[in-house]
Amino acid sequence: MDVSIVVPLFNEDESLPELCSWIESVANAHQLSFEVILVDDGSTDNSWKVIEEIHQRDNRFKGIKFQRNYGKSAALNEGFKATQGDVVITMDADMQDSPDEIPELRRMIIEDGYDMVSGWKKKRYDNTFTKNLPSKLFNSVARISSGIQLHDFNCGLKSYNRKVIKSIEVFGEMHRYIPILAKWSGFRKIGEKVVEHRPRKYGISKFGWQRFINGFLDLATIMFLGKFSKRPMQFFGLLGTISFLIGFIASIYLVIAKFMVTDFALTNRPSFYIALTTMIIGMQLFLTGFVAELVTRNSSERNVYLVEKKLD
Repeated sequence: MDVSIVVPLFNEDESLPELCSWIESVANAHQLSFEVILVDDGSTDNSWKVIEEIHQRDNRFKGIKFQRNYGKSAALNEGFKATQGDVVITMDADMQDSPDEIPELRRMIIEDGYDMVSGWKKKRYDNTFTKNLPSKLFNSVARISSGIQLHDFNCGLKSYNRKVIKSIEVFGEMHRYIPILAKWSGFRKIGEKVVEHRPRKYGISKFGWQRFINGFLDLATIMFLGKFSKRPMQFFGLLGTISFLIGFIASIYLVIAKFMVTDFALTNRPSFYIALTTMIIGMQLFLTGFVAELVTRNSSERNVYLVEKKLD
């Protein structure tokens, strides 16, 4: 199969018929064999009924329905599991992503050899203060943290080599940082394409202000997991050792000063309690690393690694 298209959605019954018709028209015009996986993330409108009607008309359009709303990451993860195409493309259901981009996104994977291509909505029709400026801030932090030079990490329009989506797990709200997940899984050729961003035609945005806080928390989580998920002691142990040594050296200095200066009031000095607190924090961090190592060693995935090729 040439392409699988994964569309996560929540309360998008108005846009689905037009979107699916557009996808079908583009695929037929370019003679692409395709499937569309519509993942209903617990919609409360008629989205699932619309999906059923579309599927009855054309079984290339498939559906997955969650019992409740789990979020975009969960929808993408389940959609990825169901794909069969050589190239996988994701797009939002709100008609702000153009299906006309599908052929070129696929070509960049097949002919240019990219592992993943991320869309860049260079010209956006979103609110400047509630979406555009926060998006630029998120993308700047993500670029600096990950070293991946993309302008728009969170663009819903992306294409993947099949190997990529079968090697990563999208959880929590990590859909914002799929390029980073791909990089940590060993896929280095990540490209970018300027894509059309269309004004919203139906409904309203489903993302609230919480995404601002969650975005930074998710980035911190993914950077930690990418580097230290198999060796947490190297992170917590290092911080704990540094903290303990700073407090210990400061304590030794204060004790020596007490013996050398007779009127030196040790317990009346804030520095004494700061030094003790620093030592305690250091020991707690070290013990956290030790416990994390025990958890890792007993995990069922402690020795699960991504193997690209094997010769027997």
